[in-house]
Amino acid sequence: MRGFKLQKGAAHWLSAAAIGLAVSACQPGKAPQDDQSEAAADASEAIEPELVKKSIIRAEIDPAPSETPVLQPETIVVPFPAKGSEPDAAGLAMIDDLMTHPSFRAGGPITIWGHSDSKGSDEQNLAASRRRAEAVRGYLVKKDVPRDRITVIALGEARPIAPNRNLDGTDDMEGRAKNRRVEIKVDLPTPPQAEETPAAKPE
Repeated sequence: MRGFKLQKGAAHWLSAAAIGLAVSACQPGKAPQDDQSEAAADASEAIEPELVKKSIIRAEIDPAPSETPVLQPETIVVPFPAKGSEPDAAGLAMIDDLMTHPSFRAGGPITIWGHSDSKGSDEQNLAASRRRAEAVRGYLVKKDVPRDRITVIALGEARPIAPNRNLDGTDDMEGRAKNRRVEIKVDLPTPPQAEETPAAKPE
C-alpha cells in the first residue's frame, strides 16, 4: 500500500514538471501577436511623416494671380421730383452707390449735367437745372469729394429724353418726370505723360 502511494506521488510530480516545461516553451519572451502589433506600429510611424508633408497644391505650382478689374467710365441718371431742386432719398442712394465703384474711387473728373422739363420759361428752366446740378455737387463735396474734380453744366429743357406733351397737346406727366433729371458721368483719370528728355544741343 505504501509503495502505491509513492508511485502516485511521483506521477503527480512528473505531470506538474511537464506542464511547467510546456508553458515556458510557449513563452520565449514575447508572444507572436505582440511582435506583429509592434511591427504595425513601427510601419505607421514611418508612413505618417510622409503624409503630413504632402499637400493638395504642389509646391512647384504657384496659384494663379487674381485679375485686376478693367475700369470703365460710369454714368448714372438721378431723377428729381416736380419743382424739386434737391435729390430725394432714392436719388441720394444712387449717388452713394456710384461713390463705391472702383471707377469713381480712381479719382477721375466728374461732370454733372442738370436738366428740366419744358414747363416754364427757358430762363426759369435753365436756372432750375443749374440748381439741381449744384445740389448734387454739394452732396458730393460733403462726402469729401474734391470740388475741383466736379464740373457743373446747366442745360435746362434743351436735351429732353422723353416727350413733354402728348400729341393732343396735354402734358405728358411721365415724360416730364423723366426730363427732370441730373446726369453724372465719372471719367477715368488721365494717365500722366512721360517727360521728354530735351535733345542735346550740337557742339
